[in-house]
Amino acid sequence: MLSENIYKLVQYGIDTGLTPECERNYTVNLLLDLFKEDAYVPPEEVPATTSDGSAADLEEILRPLLDEAVQRGIISDSIAHRDLFDAKLMNCLVPRPAQVQKEFRERYKNSPKEATDYFYRLSQDSDYIRRYRIKKDRKWVTESVYGDIDITINLSKPEKDPKAIAAAKNAKSASYPKCQLCAENEGYAGRADYPARENHRIIPLTLNNSPWGFQYSPYVYYNEHCIVFNKKHTPMKIDRETFVKLFDFIKLFPHYFIGSNADLPIVGGSILSHDHFQGGNYTFAMAKAPIEIPVIIPNYEDVEAGIVKWPLSVLRIRHKDEKRLIELAVHILDVWRGYTDAAAFVFAETDGEPHNTITPIARKRGGLFELDLTLRNNITTEEHPLGVYHPHARYHHIKKENIGLIEVMGLAVLPSRLKEELELLENYILEGKDVASDERIEKHAAWVAGFLPKYERIDRENITEILQREVGIVFTHVLEDAGVYKCTEEGRKAFMRFIETL
Repeated sequence: MLSENIYKLVQYGIDTGLTPECERNYTVNLLLDLFKEDAYVPPEEVPATTSDGSAADLEEILRPLLDEAVQRGIISDSIAHRDLFDAKLMNCLVPRPAQVQKEFRERYKNSPKEATDYFYRLSQDSDYIRRYRIKKDRKWVTESVYGDIDITINLSKPEKDPKAIAAAKNAKSASYPKCQLCAENEGYAGRADYPARENHRIIPLTLNNSPWGFQYSPYVYYNEHCIVFNKKHTPMKIDRETFVKLFDFIKLFPHYFIGSNADLPIVGGSILSHDHFQGGNYTFAMAKAPIEIPVIIPNYEDVEAGIVKWPLSVLRIRHKDEKRLIELAVHILDVWRGYTDAAAFVFAETDGEPHNTITPIARKRGGLFELDLTLRNNITTEEHPLGVYHPHARYHHIKKENIGLIEVMGLAVLPSRLKEELELLENYILEGKDVASDERIEKHAAWVAGFLPKYERIDRENITEILQREVGIVFTHVLEDAGVYKCTEEGRKAFMRFIETL
């Protein structure tokens, strides 16, 4: 059976274009070596394969090979070690980095989109992006006064494996790679507490005359979700160079957007230690939101500008010359960094700790460059110890984590625990049981009691839709919490006070 399963995997590589036919024997031999096997007998009857080049059956192709590795004692039977080994298997099929880079450059000569289409497909076919796990994510759209909000419950990241956690405790601490965004991850075999990246490939880029890398996120929260990272392990920082790099990327890939998390805790991303951006081929609700209040900024009268109709505080600027946007963005950032308005509870710093920063998102629309500047503030109080402009405690049953770049733009990435909790809530509501009686969902009791009276009919046919709608409403409120200036008359007046200082 090993020979037949190896055959299937190699055939998958050939069908998807990862492996050229002339490398069939070479690839078979690489795989045999991983299994410490000397003999190979090709199947007399050719097994069914993915002749259409899709990856629909890849999980089924890999499973018996991973089982074989466990049986032979090559790996232990744990999620972590199976993931490490399947990356090792797939690396036997994937072209070397130089080959991928060359193919990308050749396709880029035809068009940037052809190049990214190729690289995105390769990142999926190579199983770096595990499509069969991404499909498990729950996704829906919620209507709001700000437009359609995307909601996802992230199920594609594997759960923490108890065996791996135990093994990691006994393992020597390692500092290589320094983080999961470092260039050194390309080809890294991984370890019990660190994901394998042997089937990972990176495209080198030059942004602002410095070396950067381009890759896709293995978890793909939206279409062609890419990560662009500094080749140096250096902390996140929002400054003039940030805006230059964002537009350098847009000029290379005008069909993508690109944005940066803020550079302060609470309002920043999950990895502040490594300078990076996120982008992709997707139009978020925020990008669709119109300018609600046009504004004119002195000395930049030629730049179209305005406050966006969005729960977070966003100033959009547009111009055909990206250099004008960079100059204005630097001006806005500099003023915002030092801006205090006690009446609006905006403080530039307290006890020497800075609070103001910006989450920027760049794109090209038609013949104009566009930059959204989201004003952020990370101040905390006794009432809101996790952040005043952060999900408030009454919404923590749905969302407690930071509001980073992706969510700023209108896509909720909610914790995997909600899958089970929402399924339990459906049953409890339909059966009329007390939600507070179950410790797994008691945190949702007040929320459920609040929205149930809104619905005359709740049954098996509409309960899922109702819960999804209500989760979306909560996330919309979470975004409003994160807005420094609220979408009220008072909030707009306070926002304009800041605009007037520009």
